[in-house]
Amino acid sequence: MPVFDSRSFRDHEQVVFCSDAETGLKAIIAVHSTALGPAGGGIRFWDYAAAHRHVAPGDIAESRGEQDAIYDVLRLSRGMSYKNAMAGLRLGGGKSVIIGNPKEIGTPDLMRAFGRHVDRLSGTYYAAEDVGTSPEMLAAAGESTQYVSGLETGEFGTGDPSPHTALGVFVSIQSAVKHRLGKDSLSGVHVAVQGVGHVGLYLVEHLLKAGAKVTITDIVASNIEAARSKGDVTVVDPVTIHAVDCDVFAPCALGGGLNPKTIPHINASVIAGAANNQLEREGVQDEELRKRSILYAPDYVVNAGGIISVEAEVHREKVSDAEREAKVVRIGNTLAKIFEASDREGRPTGVIANEMAEDIIAKASQKQK
Repeated sequence: MPVFDSRSFRDHEQVVFCSDAETGLKAIIAVHSTALGPAGGGIRFWDYAAAHRHVAPGDIAESRGEQDAIYDVLRLSRGMSYKNAMAGLRLGGGKSVIIGNPKEIGTPDLMRAFGRHVDRLSGTYYAAEDVGTSPEMLAAAGESTQYVSGLETGEFGTGDPSPHTALGVFVSIQSAVKHRLGKDSLSGVHVAVQGVGHVGLYLVEHLLKAGAKVTITDIVASNIEAARSKGDVTVVDPVTIHAVDCDVFAPCALGGGLNPKTIPHINASVIAGAANNQLEREGVQDEELRKRSILYAPDYVVNAGGIISVEAEVHREKVSDAEREAKVVRIGNTLAKIFEASDREGRPTGVIANEMAEDIIAKASQKQK
């Protein structure tokens, strides 16, 4: 399995492969940078082999799935470094993936086994919630390690970060709409939301309260029904959501959705959503979007609300909800600077954001020497 040769490897400090025979745990923890502080990032629990099983025999599908998991954890952990740097946090970047279907193997025992592996890193990496994991699963991992954030209980527990992530996406949409469409309000603005799970559902609530016209999709029927219960939404097929004629396309599912197949059919003026790694190829798809006059809000800036909300927990500090929300709202100001630099320099917003984040991390690394 390639690590150093992977195109998502960018001088990561540490990559750890974890297993536990009794529970069936197979996991990878990637620490990209600790220049700004302990590496913070979520636990993604995903069946990476599922996409290969209909085209390849069992062993080959599993092998390809493991390669996908390596690529994912490396890219996600680097994204966390950039995200935390751009949010001004005292956190480095890390991420972990647990390989498998969480509904089938995501037991408390497996999460406790994973927690033991996190504990061996002695605070280099703090785990949090991500796709496929829940506060309850984090609590189980927390029985084996203190290096877990986003817990519902405990002296410094900050709870589910999803509401803060959604708030960050909402203010990002506001910032992008003001920059590209010249509107100070989202009233009447049409937003197509791809994925209405934890974060997407909270985002739909914000949008409806702001008077936006909302179109949604999801592959889970119960998520669709939950979104419908919030107000008047239009539902479309998952394969057509990116092509909806709208003002804003908000990807809030998995990454890689902005690619050569989808970009030619995007009819939005703005892309701003919660999904990680939306661009299949950085510096390529964001340039294509720029040439089409589509304003792309870099995903790791947009979705930083969750990690902002748990930073204090990592540092064992008590911070009020109002203080955390104030930090999340500042995401809009950060994006405005990126948009202005992109217009001024004629370069993609994703490239601009990467360079800003890398500069912050490089300066912090020099101070460590």
